[in-house]
Amino acid sequence: MDTKKLWEKCADFHGHECGGLTIGFKAALYAIELLELDFSPDEEVVCISENDACGVDAIQVILGCSVGKGNLLFHMTGKQAFSFYNRADGRSVRLIQRPKPHPMTKAESFAYYQNIEPSALFDAMETKIPLPEPARIFDSYKCECCGEITGANWIRLQDGKKLCTDCYETYDRFNV
Repeated sequence: MDTKKLWEKCADFHGHECGGLTIGFKAALYAIELLELDFSPDEEVVCISENDACGVDAIQVILGCSVGKGNLLFHMTGKQAFSFYNRADGRSVRLIQRPKPHPMTKAESFAYYQNIEPSALFDAMETKIPLPEPARIFDSYKCECCGEITGANWIRLQDGKKLCTDCYETYDRFNV
């Protein structure tokens, strides 16, 4: 694997080079090493990211995880943490970024992330979230209020009508 070309591909996809992209780049490389992963043409590799920051773009490019395929999911905690799963053999790992040794400028951070080994950047631990099931394909229904087509798993019944979540009026006596 030519990591220089892979980095350039990630930066082209993301639009620029930055420390955040480097974090995801290093996470993906480390996951490949630990779980013997390849690019995922379908859902063979799954990533659950705990943030929606720059690094997620590198994971998409390197591992083929994407929201559209259903193998890139978000469990928003605001942490630079990524759980990777290999569906072929059931192995998984959660990578969480270790703190930087001291405050750094943006340029210093970029250089730091570029030069650190993935094993020094992340703590590797057991995943907290079980491997999600493969993505499902749902029937679609026309919302009987706005007329827009909505996946069955998002339809709500109200007054005998099938409504999308935008048109459905929630009922909660504690949050009025």
